[in-house]
Amino acid sequence: MTLGSSPNHAAEPNAVLNLYSARHYQTDEALYANFTKSTGIKINRIEADDNALLERLNSEGAKSPADVILLVDAARLWRAQVNGMFKPIQSKVLDQRIPANLRAKADADGTTWFGFSTRARIMVYNKDRIKPDDVNTYEKLADPINKGKVCTRSGSHPYMLSLVGALIERDGTAATEKWAKGMVANMARAPKGGDTDQIRAVASGECAVALTNSYYLARLMRSTKPEDIAALAKLGHIWPNQNAGGVHINISGGGVAKNAPNPQAAVKFLEYLASDAAQIYLADGNNEWPVVPGVKLDNPALKALGPYQVEKVSVAAIGRNQVAAQRILDQAGYR
Repeated sequence: MTLGSSPNHAAEPNAVLNLYSARHYQTDEALYANFTKSTGIKINRIEADDNALLERLNSEGAKSPADVILLVDAARLWRAQVNGMFKPIQSKVLDQRIPANLRAKADADGTTWFGFSTRARIMVYNKDRIKPDDVNTYEKLADPINKGKVCTRSGSHPYMLSLVGALIERDGTAATEKWAKGMVANMARAPKGGDTDQIRAVASGECAVALTNSYYLARLMRSTKPEDIAALAKLGHIWPNQNAGGVHINISGGGVAKNAPNPQAAVKFLEYLASDAAQIYLADGNNEWPVVPGVKLDNPALKALGPYQVEKVSVAAIGRNQVAAQRILDQAGYR
């Protein structure tokens, strides 16, 4: 079954929407309140991390009350897709507003999930320990010149799996296998911690360069804590692959739940998320970027990060490559 869609957001008193969301940002409160105000649809929320939501949806099965599922990272969205948790939908609004490479086309029945905000996988480096030109592409991180200098998080984390999924699409399997082995050889320490931990390890000199999602650095840039200001003074950042395919980007996104009891409200909510106002709430709440072309943010940290060129790899392809990405990392000993 496919769902028709309409940009008409007329009020619907007593209507409800059950939202399962891995997002937990204060600006989302206004996002949801504005949707209810303009449509009359009350939002009931279940908020948890991605894994907890996926486990809950799996245990609820066909009896799940979820109407919309919002998750973070293409790897997790793909996992939900292959587990049959999304209902393909058709929406002219979403097709027109969201670029094709930021949505997962299922088949003739419609689109399975959509990206609603983007983040970039950038590098931070210690200005006293490394030359920017030695690490200005993902591929160079695996070069022997960077032996003992690289920090990353776990090879099983979705952020890493998504990056490797993109590299498979961009460089091919054989080249990505070689890259993974080079990365293991160049590590300053065993992979551990989150992206903020990688940034702090670079600032302390434990490693010279690390991968991080852009919003972690933007948060630090907006901090007024003396220790954060001191750390930033030691760091530079790089938009990788600006002349070689563009920086890898990922998304937060979502779709209509397979057994949604309120499917029309669910489609209306997704279309609302693609509106200019909602795009600003979604992106700015986590120092990200809108997916809809032309929507502008007034975020000083994002402006300070500077302009960049992004990859054209489809997030759907990144998702499909997750199994191959994990195999490559496991075989390379990337823990």
